[in-house]
Amino acid sequence: MSAVEAKLAELGLTLPEVVPPLAAYQPAVQSGVYVYTAGQLPMVEGKLPVTGKVGAEVTPEEAKELARTCALNALAAVKSVAGDLDRIARVVKVVGFVASASDFTGQPGVINGASELLGEVLGDKGVHARSAVGVAVLPLDAPVEVEVQVELTEA
Repeated sequence: MSAVEAKLAELGLTLPEVVPPLAAYQPAVQSGVYVYTAGQLPMVEGKLPVTGKVGAEVTPEEAKELARTCALNALAAVKSVAGDLDRIARVVKVVGFVASASDFTGQPGVINGASELLGEVLGDKGVHARSAVGVAVLPLDAPVEVEVQVELTEA
């Protein structure tokens, strides 16, 4: 077990299977020492646990937990191409999308769920640049979607 996966276990988390693509794309691709994930939905065992807009059908607290799930799914996608999460030199950037009710402005707090998970799991390597964007709708009516870019150490 890698040190990153041991940290996940210590936090009571298990790396999930990679979420299969919903369309014509790959869950993650590597270019040089960088891995770019596709947008990761908060899928759990092939299903969305909740759907709807944050600030309407979904509370900000629920959405923050869903963003954690997105980040966990992103780590699974990174591992699928890197082979070992211990190869992560650092998380470079996180982009989070929040399907928002028209008056909801708490997108950064929601995406903190993903950022905090990466920090808990990776320590200083999890510190990153970030964007948190409100959108009208996401695939499958998901409340949150997160994509991650990481730099790897040489194999």
